[in-house]
Amino acid sequence: MSTILIVIIAATILFSLKGFNDLAFFRKYEFHIGSIRAGEQIRMITSGFLHGDMGHLFFNMFTLYMFAPVVINYFGSASFLLIYMGSLIFGSLLTLLMHKNEYSYRAIGASGAVTGILYSAILIDPSMNLYLFFIPIPIPAYLFGIGYLLYSIYGMKAKNDNIGHTAHFGGAIGGYLITLLKEPVMLVDNTFMVVLLAIPIIILFVLAKLGKL
Repeated sequence: MSTILIVIIAATILFSLKGFNDLAFFRKYEFHIGSIRAGEQIRMITSGFLHGDMGHLFFNMFTLYMFAPVVINYFGSASFLLIYMGSLIFGSLLTLLMHKNEYSYRAIGASGAVTGILYSAILIDPSMNLYLFFIPIPIPAYLFGIGYLLYSIYGMKAKNDNIGHTAHFGGAIGGYLITLLKEPVMLVDNTFMVVLLAIPIIILFVLAKLGKL
């Protein structure tokens, strides 16, 4: 396993465990619109290393563990770190943009960064399959990725849970754009998948433009 992947997973676990047991620490570093607009922009990064519970932490780190090697083996550790952190920041920026007037809005989790790595891995290896615990047959990773973002659009519209769906979307956009900027030949060699993965992103912006979110 890559050293940088170990460092990210270890840092996220330690930071999250600290947050589980120290509410003041958790509140200081979570994503909070009011605090960020007051100048605490560091929360846009630190919130990606906090989680709500062990299930939330495990799901994100397990997904990262499964897909990160595809990105690392293709681009190298430095570029993987760029895509991971870039996706985290994209997720935070989109969340800030779409909730800028909701001063009490809070969010935590590495989901944005992990979704960015998922999208990057799908662009690198479109034939990749997923094996989910509750489904005994392989699922094409691109179907999972697209379905996940369409579900995120629904969650953004419904606003009936505490999941930061906007960060998932921002992270996917970050992973998608950074990967294509680093490897523009994918636009020619893998046009179908590039267009397919863009569909939920386009739907998001159309809905946002129409004021439906």
